[in-house]
Amino acid sequence: MASKKQQPKQQDSLTNIVIGIVGGIIVLIAAIFGVNFSTDDSGTQLPTQVASRPTQIPASNPTPIPQTNNTGGQVQNISFAQGFGARKDFWQVYFTAPTGISDRSTYVGGVDQAVIDAVNSATGTLDIAAFEWNIPRLTDAVLAAKNRGVTIRMVVDNEHTVEDDDSTIQRLIDAGIPMTYDNRSAFMHNKFMIIDRSLVIMGSMNFTMNDAYRNNNNMLFMRSSRAVEAYQTEFDIMFAGTFGPRKQAHELSFTADGVPVNIYFGPGDDVLSALNAELAKATSQIRFMTFSFTQDSVGNTLMERARAGVNVTGVFETRGSETDSSELPRLFCVGLDVRQDGNGFTLHHKVFIVDDHTVITGSFNISENATRSNDENLVIIRSPDIARLFIQEFDRMMNISRRPDPADMRCG
Repeated sequence: MASKKQQPKQQDSLTNIVIGIVGGIIVLIAAIFGVNFSTDDSGTQLPTQVASRPTQIPASNPTPIPQTNNTGGQVQNISFAQGFGARKDFWQVYFTAPTGISDRSTYVGGVDQAVIDAVNSATGTLDIAAFEWNIPRLTDAVLAAKNRGVTIRMVVDNEHTVEDDDSTIQRLIDAGIPMTYDNRSAFMHNKFMIIDRSLVIMGSMNFTMNDAYRNNNNMLFMRSSRAVEAYQTEFDIMFAGTFGPRKQAHELSFTADGVPVNIYFGPGDDVLSALNAELAKATSQIRFMTFSFTQDSVGNTLMERARAGVNVTGVFETRGSETDSSELPRLFCVGLDVRQDGNGFTLHHKVFIVDDHTVITGSFNISENATRSNDENLVIIRSPDIARLFIQEFDRMMNISRRPDPADMRCG
């Protein structure tokens, strides 16, 4: 889940000026207060020392590279004013770059543009599973797709769309787009799209202004018939009205452009066991970034791997990380390098990176609700290229993280 959502003001010609001025002020303040900055590969300035929950600075290029496939080539970077991206072969990867600024007029030039561009490219079908929905320009793009004859269907979590005053979902309802609502107390927590039965968009990012501009998130685009097969099956099951534990297992494994991929959907598939099994394969390093991490079994797996000599490091969303149910105190108290995030809003990733070659990502929080009752998806993808991009994101999160206060960890 994300924090309370915000809608943007209309973009005008002053937007880029405002962003530039704000960025300059932030850097000046940092210099005054002695915060040192380093620069990563995409030109983004990152604080190397922070006292508490600092501001993150976005990339400088305001124009996204057009979405084209790059089959068989090298990894190519995709630049945004507020975000990071890259592509190769069948996949594209995107990361948000929150600035820490609350002014909604600055919420432009983010990775939501990649989603909008993909929707604008749709010619036949568009299926959307949305936990939350409130990006006006994305709503405009879906309505434009309907008006040009694209067949659109949606599955949504009732509480976080139609019952949310901040949502723009009513515009789609009024346009007659067919929707199936999950009215359970549990969540339809997916955030994915299937476009023209050829492209899947998935990850941790809800289709909201907050998740695109305030919160740290990731998205993975897969142009793969097998990925479409997996997500289409899940969508069709939910669109027909079946949610939660009533769903049958339909995990899928395949290889695309030489990259092994496993896709799981909870709670029909045993996502937790698949996650633990993959983590147990680690021989050198496990990195993780988590919004919610309360599952003891995963904590146990990490500690077992650490005892075997694996370097385990991680960043937790600060809110809730010091509770009795959180795994942060347990992992901290056995000496692992686990930290609290530096985003003044929310670290919303649900990511593990294993041995510099395997990435685990999706909507699946490491929690009991995600395991037992929520509708979720998780992808395990084994690609050093993708892992390298997620490691860069992990390093950005570590650079602005803070070590927990030992007094708050209650170590015995």
